[in-house]
Amino acid sequence: MPRSNGTARTFLGRLPLPERTTVADALRAETVGGIMLLAAAATALVWANTPWKSSYETVREFHFGLPAFGLDLSVAHWTADGLLAIFFFVAGAELKRELAVGELRDPKTATVPVVAALSGMAVPALVYGIISTSAGGTWNGWAVPMATDIAFALGVLAVIDTHLPSALRAFLLTLAIVDDLGAIIVIALFFTSTINLPALGGAVLGLGLFFYLHHRRQVHGWYWYLPLAAVIWGLTHASGVHATVAGVAMGLLLRVAKDRTTGQRPVERIAHLARPFSAGLAVPLFALFAAGVSVSGATLSTVVTGPEPLGVALGLFVGKTAGVFGGACLAIRFTRAQLGPDLALADVFALAVLTGIGFTVSLLIGELAYPNPAAQEQIKTAVLLGSLTAALVAAVLLRLRNSHYRQLYEAEATADTIDGGCDNPPRSNG
Repeated sequence: MPRSNGTARTFLGRLPLPERTTVADALRAETVGGIMLLAAAATALVWANTPWKSSYETVREFHFGLPAFGLDLSVAHWTADGLLAIFFFVAGAELKRELAVGELRDPKTATVPVVAALSGMAVPALVYGIISTSAGGTWNGWAVPMATDIAFALGVLAVIDTHLPSALRAFLLTLAIVDDLGAIIVIALFFTSTINLPALGGAVLGLGLFFYLHHRRQVHGWYWYLPLAAVIWGLTHASGVHATVAGVAMGLLLRVAKDRTTGQRPVERIAHLARPFSAGLAVPLFALFAAGVSVSGATLSTVVTGPEPLGVALGLFVGKTAGVFGGACLAIRFTRAQLGPDLALADVFALAVLTGIGFTVSLLIGELAYPNPAAQEQIKTAVLLGSLTAALVAAVLLRLRNSHYRQLYEAEATADTIDGGCDNPPRSNG
């Protein structure tokens, strides 16, 4: 479709080479992380539903750390507050890069994924609230179905994809970055009960020192930043703000301008180095000690009959689909952004269903919203069922779209072969 006087921007079209390289690198790491995340979650579920369940609880609740500094935490607490800070650090770095030199730097290009992400957070919360309160429940878990698990979603997409347009992956990655930022804001604003101002002030000063060393002095040694990051994390934890906020804050402070000596962008280089620790260690270990719920007939029936678990499950499956797809359609309808000429709304709908996989951040928010262990079990089961339903339905839809694009590819290949044969007929011996 020709552009009108150069003002319309094509969304989900072919990305420039630097963008394709960045997206491909992120996808390779996250795909591996998705497989490891799936294995860790399966291990946790099996372990928690066997005669060795007590050993799972023993390991999960084992405490260690630095009691003098208020850091005598359980293994589950260390993985949720500590290791997930690495995950959110990478998310913050990716967001910083996208805002500065990536897809999100151009408001016209960023409109569709940003609107889809925001709508994909608001609608699930609304679906949860309507279902829960109409059946006598509370609004406590409104934030649980808001977040998409990028590692799981990309893992499903990688298993299905052989001919799907690569721009679909870029859309999912961009949407998930905005989604993660929204989740961090929600955690910071709504799940912080008390604030220790001296500790919070110390964390802010630590971030200021981080900025000074990284931007003004351009210090490169990791041995400067790792101890400083540990101090910032510890002060953030002591302040009462969820400690993962420290991770995303440091990620957003990374420098985008290229180094004069290396010619690389520090935000890209550091995120590239940290991503394997996030996808291969932090997230799988969190899943191992967060997904171990005891699944029984009574627990499953509670998801269907309990207002709050049902609100979480339908919020993920129905709310995320309606929110992401509806937001994308509204952005396309009322802004200058357009779908790429080779894509259809059916592709966006299949991807919207896929965003209903809410695992890592959903489980984290579930633990924060429901301190009671029995309620946590029900909410975690609802997250697992809602995410599993979304993954299965999305897999079917994406496979259908993949078959559609494979047929187009084969038809084009056949046409090229025929045209090539006509253009170069065999020569006679004469």
